[in-house]
Amino acid sequence: MLPSMEHSTRAWNVMRFAYGIVLILVGLDKFGTNLIAHWAGYISPPVMAVVQTLPGGVAAFLAFMGVVEVVVGILFFTRRFTHIAGYLSVAWLVLISINLLMLDLRDIAARDLLLAVGAYAIAELTRAQRRI
Repeated sequence: MLPSMEHSTRAWNVMRFAYGIVLILVGLDKFGTNLIAHWAGYISPPVMAVVQTLPGGVAAFLAFMGVVEVVVGILFFTRRFTHIAGYLSVAWLVLISINLLMLDLRDIAARDLLLAVGAYAIAELTRAQRRI
């Protein structure tokens, strides 16, 4: 393997493991522990109006989000499904950013959009590595 490939493989592994670990931790935190953040405070009024009509309300909605994040986090650890985790993360992070913009949290929305770009890069690097 060429030295440059070793570096790109190392960077790819660092990125996918970092995304996986953070998604799992954040996902687990949505099951009511709120050690990282008070997640209900990040639900915009239009989204909250819909969430409150759901059976189980906010707690069920956050638990659902947590399950999705844990599953996607686990997918980042697999070589076979890393690209899927990347693309799912892009969609998820863009939706979260839209919600954050409705709360006028432009700084956090910008950060999440940048994370979406990173997730896209992971997905594309995964696909490129398969072609080598």
